[in-house]
Amino acid sequence: MSAEIRALPGRPLLTIEDLRVVIPSRRGEIKAVDGVSFGVQPGEVVGVVGESGSGKSMMALSILGLIPKPGRIAQGRIALNGRDLVGLSERELRQVRGNDIGTIFQDPSASLNPVLRIGRQVGETIEAHHRVTAEQSWRRSVAMLNGVRIPDPEARAQDYPHQYSGGMRQRVMIAMGMANAPKLLIADEPTTALDVTVQAQIMDLLGRMNRETGTAILLISHNIALVSRFSTRVLVMYAGRIVETGATKDVFAEPSHPYTKALLTAVPRIDKRVEEGLATIAGRPPDLAQLPEGCAFAPRCQVPIGICATKRPPAFALGPERFARCWLKGEAPQNHQ
Repeated sequence: MSAEIRALPGRPLLTIEDLRVVIPSRRGEIKAVDGVSFGVQPGEVVGVVGESGSGKSMMALSILGLIPKPGRIAQGRIALNGRDLVGLSERELRQVRGNDIGTIFQDPSASLNPVLRIGRQVGETIEAHHRVTAEQSWRRSVAMLNGVRIPDPEARAQDYPHQYSGGMRQRVMIAMGMANAPKLLIADEPTTALDVTVQAQIMDLLGRMNRETGTAILLISHNIALVSRFSTRVLVMYAGRIVETGATKDVFAEPSHPYTKALLTAVPRIDKRVEEGLATIAGRPPDLAQLPEGCAFAPRCQVPIGICATKRPPAFALGPERFARCWLKGEAPQNHQ
């Protein structure tokens, strides 16, 4: 069993430094995650947004040591309270997953075993990391189901996944993710398949558990409104890179990167007429096996300058913990204007 990981004051719970994940392909090496660095403080809720293929989920799988083969971490460091997870054996990683790091994926139907009772499945998560009797495991399972507000948890623990609604199955996934009181919970599109009312219930539940247990949450979602409401800090990803980061309220109130502005413009608004249509981002995301020399967003950008096509922008500091990778926010060399 892995040593207990405790949140140490003054240092991030999770630290990622220059993470690069590559996947070999016939077209060349796909740069799924391309130089990502950030930290997550104990108890913090960090949102990650971006289009499909931006690298959000691959980054999460990297933290868990679940990158699909033949993908691999080519460079970088992933540390949980100072313990480097890169290079750990599969056995060591299994002790970290579910115990120190909990997970919630977007499709509970694919994650739950259809032939095992719900209580047994929650119990297996506990038994994988703790020496407990069958009775202790069952009591803990029922308590976790009660904690995520499954009605009549003692009886419903005897049911199978098909007897639960989509929202209730997602609650079970939260119970499993939190069963061992992890310090970090990775929630990858936790509400995608749910209607808006159930989405709000699930996120309120995650928020309550965050406040009560102090578990930090890495919330990965396409849903800008959801991330805006529940996260304290946001990472905006494009083409495998973080292009903007900062306090959620600041980034969404005054976005600095053209891509962030485009994402916010594309969010449906209740005060717009149907005939006006939905705003879209022109063009397509780049081929990650053949990234351009300059800014990856430049071909879709509405305000490019000369240097954008030839040189990648660094992360320009815009304030405390606020950065954007855009030449418009920094000092571009005069000969490139």
